[in-house]
Amino acid sequence: MRTNTNKGSTALILPGGGARGAYQVGVLKAVKDIAGDAGNPFPIICGTSAGAINAAVLASHAHEFGIGVDKLEQFWSTMQCSRVYRTDIWSVFKSAVQWALSMSFGASLVGFPKSLLDNEPLRGFLEETLQLEGLDTAIDSGSLRGLTITAAGYSCASAISFYQGQAGIEPWSRVRRHGRPAKISVDHLLASAALPFLFPAVLIGSEYFGDGGIRMLAPLSPAIHLGADRLLVITTRDEKPDPSPENLVPYPTPGEIGGYLLDTIFMDTLNSDLNRMNRINRMLALMPEDLQATSGLKRMDSLVIRPSRDLRDVTQEHASEIPWAVRMLLRALGGWGKDWRMASYLLFESSYCKELISLGYQDGLNAKQDLLDFLWGNKGSGSINQADD
Repeated sequence: MRTNTNKGSTALILPGGGARGAYQVGVLKAVKDIAGDAGNPFPIICGTSAGAINAAVLASHAHEFGIGVDKLEQFWSTMQCSRVYRTDIWSVFKSAVQWALSMSFGASLVGFPKSLLDNEPLRGFLEETLQLEGLDTAIDSGSLRGLTITAAGYSCASAISFYQGQAGIEPWSRVRRHGRPAKISVDHLLASAALPFLFPAVLIGSEYFGDGGIRMLAPLSPAIHLGADRLLVITTRDEKPDPSPENLVPYPTPGEIGGYLLDTIFMDTLNSDLNRMNRINRMLALMPEDLQATSGLKRMDSLVIRPSRDLRDVTQEHASEIPWAVRMLLRALGGWGKDWRMASYLLFESSYCKELISLGYQDGLNAKQDLLDFLWGNKGSGSINQADD
């Protein structure tokens, strides 16, 4: 049995991505197979948006890591759009009409709609499926130091990282981001995954919260506050740049702009934070040890795994599986076809999710030696397709 020499300091970072979150499950499945009987390599688990749901499932089974990964695979392999949001014609049509009327005549006639889609089915699905009481078991057994779920407060205009963990973790407060102890519930997960405009905000306490990526400018920070000194990050976007068009392109549609914004929320701030961390590491390496000790900074090692394939291409291959009513809504918004960004976040169908799991699994196996060195070896840092800074 291998021993995790970094127990207590290795964090798993799972950012958002809507339906793309299935990719993270494939990578975790590879980690499980590589780990063998080594147990949970991630005593600190941090999730945002769809990554928050993955993080909660894994953390609630941290004392039985393999079972947690198996449950995640089952969760995503049987996924359907109708389990996440209402897909019937009446529900989608009613929402679209309410938006059109409120934009035309103001809220006095019909009231402002809460969202384009109704994700009440996801609440029921999570309440029936999750075993969040397992968090206490995992914490008490020492398998889990802490779980953070990040959501954006619409009133306080800050990113709030709700955390549940071992004694001794202190709340933190920085500019526009705070750590707050909580008993993690389905409400926290739904709030973190409440994509702006697409899904309704969730009331926690006296404030409504939305997707955690909106305000979180330092997505690595919750793990650091929980005591991590090394980070495994599983993202849901490759970093191959899109070429600039050679000819004039049409004006972007609302759907294209919406997909672009979601892409920015989920990935751009993460890449910026990783680049900032790498610059700090290089600066510390140039400083004498006595200055390092008094600098208030510490070295953070990271391993980043990204999709080896553009997930928009996978989306295009499965686009016909999106329910008809939702497809018509996306067409009306101009979010259908072309780059498939918005559709890639909403395609919660099993065949699409299975293909993303398969891709993530293969990418994880291809990174086997890097994972072995990073999680159980003596190497200080690693990078898989990490963005340049």
